[in-house]
Amino acid sequence: MNERTMVRVRDVMKPDFDMIDGKMTVKDALKTMRHVETKSLLVDKRHDDDEYGMVLLSDIAKQVLAKDRAPERVNIYEIMSKPVIAVDPDMDIRYCARMFEQFGLSRAPVVENNKVIGIVSFTDMVLKGIVDHL
Repeated sequence: MNERTMVRVRDVMKPDFDMIDGKMTVKDALKTMRHVETKSLLVDKRHDDDEYGMVLLSDIAKQVLAKDRAPERVNIYEIMSKPVIAVDPDMDIRYCARMFEQFGLSRAPVVENNKVIGIVSFTDMVLKGIVDHL
């Protein structure tokens, strides 16, 4: 039988991400974005009982750019997805990929002890999970 090494989400996630406030304008949020490779902005909780949100660059393209809305007049909370489906860092990437497919996700925050510790995408799972572990 072929012994397979389990690859966990924490092994392939990007630990660097941009956390923003939902009240920011799209223009200001994009100006503060330092990790363009994640193609997303995570929206911080307003309080302990709140949930994280997320805005993908594709959301900004569809809901701001394509609709000719002024980025300086649109707040992040108007276009973000909230709550977002989070992933446990110890999840096997095979199950993570299945979950992404089932729920139509392209990326998700990785949450441990109620705090975001990274972000994972299909790309991360394929390039770091399959290619690096061949």
